[in-house]
Amino acid sequence: MSKVLELFGIPTNASVNWRDLTRQQHCPYLDRTCIKVRKSEPDIAIGSCTVRYGAEHKSVIICPYRLLDRKQIFTDCIHLLTLHQPGNEFHIVSEFSVPGGSIDYFLVSAKKGKVEDFVGIELQTLDTTGTVWPERQRFLKEHGLTVDPRDADSPKTFGMNWKMTAKTILVQLHHKIETFEGIGKHLVLAVQNHLLDYMRREFAFSHLTAARLGDPMHIHSYSLTPSAGSSPRLTLELVDRVSTDTKGIASCLGLQVSPKVELDVIIRMLESKISADTLFSIASPTPVGLKEDTR
Repeated sequence: MSKVLELFGIPTNASVNWRDLTRQQHCPYLDRTCIKVRKSEPDIAIGSCTVRYGAEHKSVIICPYRLLDRKQIFTDCIHLLTLHQPGNEFHIVSEFSVPGGSIDYFLVSAKKGKVEDFVGIELQTLDTTGTVWPERQRFLKEHGLTVDPRDADSPKTFGMNWKMTAKTILVQLHHKIETFEGIGKHLVLAVQNHLLDYMRREFAFSHLTAARLGDPMHIHSYSLTPSAGSSPRLTLELVDRVSTDTKGIASCLGLQVSPKVELDVIIRMLESKISADTLFSIASPTPVGLKEDTR
């Protein structure tokens, strides 16, 4: 049983032509070539989205772009656009800088090119220790592909960097949430349920409440569940929502920062970026593969 659970968005128990998929290196979540590449071979995409980990064989997402499946994370934030009106357009703006750091995505409600409201969305998945590459190569070798025997026979393995992943994202959130709270907007952290469970055990999370619209900081937790029917695909499912404010995040780490920014500054920056190319559509690209192996 391979420890690589999904490769280039396709479950490794699917009957597909893995030779073609690894040649195309297509990411169905970004609808482009996978951008996670080997440092030593930048033309080769790693493509490992999800791994099987631990004695419980947990399905652990290790690529943040896996959270973009069906754009569900954006749909689940629409209710936080409290100034949105029917008829407004939705836009998705990526990699946007604010005081305290960069935000992965903004979900924007706009009318005639003018921003009416927005929500910041951060993605966080588990960072690994070691390397998943030998597991990937052994899987491909088992399916008839030629791989470097040094990779397939490598004793190197991987682990999950639970503590550093959790602490890093909490520090980053504390640097950013005061900005959002100061301008009356929401910031959302999208994570897998395994990571939120860990943070609840290891950090002071008891003060976080069931999600309240008035709180500026929201955490959305997702599980991976089998798709309905005979498809082997795994689907993101929202399973938990909690919320807090700047003081709530600070109580986890005890940090002190005061990033401030005017609301109209962010709005002007967002308006300069929204276009026909950023329009939010619920249609998702059709994953490459998931058809009968014709080899």
